[in-house]
Amino acid sequence: MSDQPPQVLFVCVHNAGRSQMAAAFLSRLAGDRVRVRSAGSAPADQVNPAVVEAMAERGIDLSAEIPKVLTVDAVQASEVVITMGCGDACPVFPGKRYEDWVLDDPAGQGIEAVRPIRDTIEARVRALIADLTSAHTGTR
Repeated sequence: MSDQPPQVLFVCVHNAGRSQMAAAFLSRLAGDRVRVRSAGSAPADQVNPAVVEAMAERGIDLSAEIPKVLTVDAVQASEVVITMGCGDACPVFPGKRYEDWVLDDPAGQGIEAVRPIRDTIEARVRALIADLTSAHTGTR
């Protein structure tokens, strides 16, 4: 077992909604037990304002986040890659754990539509933390 925390990469098309929310929840809830990145196959110019508002309701500020482009290096550096609607744009490497979370896209949606997506992501992130920390350390 490694002394380093597991690295998780969240990927969606624009890195402006789902992957940003997932990365923020994982960072907040797991702290230094997990290293977190997010990226998009075709990044937007900014994080979706409705996503920023929905996350602010949970005390998480995404207003300064900038969508990032998906790189091969980011995938290679990660033990777990979670895709959210990026299709075939995400490179696949042997030995990585891949999950595809099927979630509605918050793009163009108002806050009322974004809240249930946010809540589903939070629940999945909580389950992921429990799985990663028990599997990675064998303790806690």
